[in-house]
Amino acid sequence: MATSKIAITIEDKTLKRLDILVKSKFFPNRSKAIQQAVYEKLNRKEKSRLAQECAKLDPEFEQSLAEEGFSSELEEWPEYYGETYTGLI
Repeated sequence: MATSKIAITIEDKTLKRLDILVKSKFFPNRSKAIQQAVYEKLNRKEKSRLAQECAKLDPEFEQSLAEEGFSSELEEWPEYYGETYTGLI
């Protein structure tokens, strides 16, 4: 995976907390810790956006749209329940 070098500004308190995690070997270095944090934040944001967009959907409308045309299609299909299909292939 290609990577790019950037410079960031971070609060001293946050940096000290990060350094504790690096020192305890939770992360191999600051760069990996920040990279993982940004990656996880972006993933959560994308999932949150999907959930927000799904919340805009009207379930009844979506159901009616999915079933549109079903009634006419059902009449065209042979009856399978309780009868044996006699068509030959």
